[in-house]
Amino acid sequence: MNVQESSEMYLKTILILEKRIGIVRAIDIAREMQFSRPTVSQQIKNLTANGYLEVDNKKQIFLSPKGREIAEETYYRHNGLVDFFIWIGVSEDTALEDACRIEHYISQETFDRMREYFDKCRNLKGGDN
Repeated sequence: MNVQESSEMYLKTILILEKRIGIVRAIDIAREMQFSRPTVSQQIKNLTANGYLEVDNKKQIFLSPKGREIAEETYYRHNGLVDFFIWIGVSEDTALEDACRIEHYISQETFDRMREYFDKCRNLKGGDN
């Protein structure tokens, strides 16, 4: 699925908020992403129109199956990159920032090979060390 970086960021943020607080509203997204409420409302409209989100009559926001798939894949790539960067000695703050940028552009092939290499090296070292 070819989705813009901003859409992936919104979908991932909604997934994270859903895990953290349960019910997600536009104001929660605005606070989390530090964007204005009108900016978030416009993006929610776009994501809903494209079938990535559903909004109920109480203005609660839900990931559609299509949106959830993208959110979970982006979140998985993000966490995998953070883990790898920290493992090779990058500070946590830098690892988080870099992963946020790279997660949108790394190919699936490159990510899969990196993840396999990371898992193999960790297993050879005896775990998370």
